[in-house]
Amino acid sequence: MEIFATIIVILLVLLAAATIAALLRDGRGHTPPVSSHEAWSALDLPSTSYTLRIF
Repeated sequence: MEIFATIIVILLVLLAAATIAALLRDGRGHTPPVSSHEAWSALDLPSTSYTLRIF
């Protein structure tokens, strides 16, 4: 029984180490820089919120 507990503890330590290594290596992933080339407009968005339209 102690062997199974030891194996589970070792697996949990390895899993935690692999997770931390992956986070440190990759971080948030690939985030390209935001670039806007055209002027922004609201187009056909409503002027009042949808929650106010219900009441």
